[in-house]
Amino acid sequence: MRPRPALAVLATTACAALVGASLAPASAAPRTPEVTLTPLGTYASGLFDDGAAEITAYDAATHRLFVVNSGAGTVDVLDITDPTTPRKVAELDAPGANSVTVHGGLVAVAEQAAVRTDPGTLAFFDAATARETGRVTIGSLPDMATFTPNGTHVVVANEGEPEGYCAGQVDPEGSISVVDVRRGPERATVRTADFRAWNDEADELVAAGVRIFGPNASVAQDLEPEYVTTSTNGHTAWVSLQENNALAVVDVRSATVTDILPLGLTDHSVAGQGLDPSDRDGGVAIGTWPVRGMFMPDAIAAYRSKGRPFVVTANEGDAREYDCFAEEERVEDLVLDPQAFPDAEALQEDEALGRLTVTTTSPQGPDGYTALDVFGARSVSVRDGLTGDLVWDSGDAFERLVAENEPTLFNANNDDNDSLDSRSDNKGPEPEGVDLGRIAGRTYAFVGLERSSGLVVVDVTDPGAGRIAGYASNRSQDPAADAESGEAGDLGPEGILFVPAGDSPTAEPLLVVGNEVSGTTTVWSVSTD
Repeated sequence: MRPRPALAVLATTACAALVGASLAPASAAPRTPEVTLTPLGTYASGLFDDGAAEITAYDAATHRLFVVNSGAGTVDVLDITDPTTPRKVAELDAPGANSVTVHGGLVAVAEQAAVRTDPGTLAFFDAATARETGRVTIGSLPDMATFTPNGTHVVVANEGEPEGYCAGQVDPEGSISVVDVRRGPERATVRTADFRAWNDEADELVAAGVRIFGPNASVAQDLEPEYVTTSTNGHTAWVSLQENNALAVVDVRSATVTDILPLGLTDHSVAGQGLDPSDRDGGVAIGTWPVRGMFMPDAIAAYRSKGRPFVVTANEGDAREYDCFAEEERVEDLVLDPQAFPDAEALQEDEALGRLTVTTTSPQGPDGYTALDVFGARSVSVRDGLTGDLVWDSGDAFERLVAENEPTLFNANNDDNDSLDSRSDNKGPEPEGVDLGRIAGRTYAFVGLERSSGLVVVDVTDPGAGRIAGYASNRSQDPAADAESGEAGDLGPEGILFVPAGDSPTAEPLLVVGNEVSGTTTVWSVSTD
């Protein structure tokens, strides 16, 4: 039987109640950190703003890190036997590499084709020798790959971004490749979990809250898998559909998409869920505004609590901008419905909502826009893995956290240290990367803020009562520090990787962060009270 989409929609008011009750602004940061992150050592690629340190993976047997260096078309191999001095010992020839994952000495690298819309490749390498051991063809624009916990399969999110939306331009289908490596990488086989069974369900999906909006695109073309996480037994995968504001659920054993879960909207007019919407309001100005946030997660990570699966999402946000279709617009350039926004003139001032970037797919009536939807929720969330329901959300705690701890970097950009408040009008601190770690019986989410470059630790042991447990940054707070020369430190955390104590060369937990703008890979120690 053809799978049916999940039609439950999270009402904005319901989301608001959950978020507001779970984390009020006053609890943005603990006065004494429960988890302390301390930088141990950094490897600098020497490349700036060229994607030289993105996704990372770790092989415990060799104490080697594998770091995607898209600027050089390689995967850099770093020895961290001494984590205070990471050193490059090899590189994997991997043109088009977007993601890397390791299990039991086998490295898998997802590579996009030279023509992005063509099928990509999953290449295999030996972790100890860096020798290629096999490769298979997968879907278009593979964006993220991960081994199942038992190492029998690699699950790959194939984003399938369009060439553009003009007549004659290619728009490939998004898909998830399930690669079986039980007989070894040289005899790996591929099955594809696609979305074709959902093509006739477009109206139902849209009514449920899934964004299907690419001009003339089928559901299978419009859905864009971004990031993958799997259950502990490897039977289920959750895949973020970032631009679509949804999660796909995949049965790994049958390579089938079994559900599509809409993520709903957060209400930025509710206390605890505010935002700073303007880069021209004089600095830190977090408040409540009549704006809705599309969660639109990038990285996600799954865990179990009391026998039930939960998914942690880093709610970065992303917009489509292609030939013949671009959805970003500032509020000041829109016509607002006077009944929905009776104070439209005041709202559209630069120091209010005028500068805020929203989607042109926001609801409209004959007299203008009746609601304003922004990209990303500027937060991290915990969701029920079976239903997609929002269980907890950090609300505006991340913006408040940076404002309290590093005010000169509040909503700053990641390529310029003198850029205070410059990202307030567009996704703020931009939570992008996340990984989970279990320490002393508690489960922590480690979250990277792509723009302000901070790292947040969130205790998610109780899925419905998350709390900030720590904050760290390896970025200079000096506005005069030069970003390109390296003076500003680590910029643009992309890949976040937790290394448990049992796999660590120091026998203590580590956190590895790939910083795509500064081109640096930093190893952090993780300690708790």
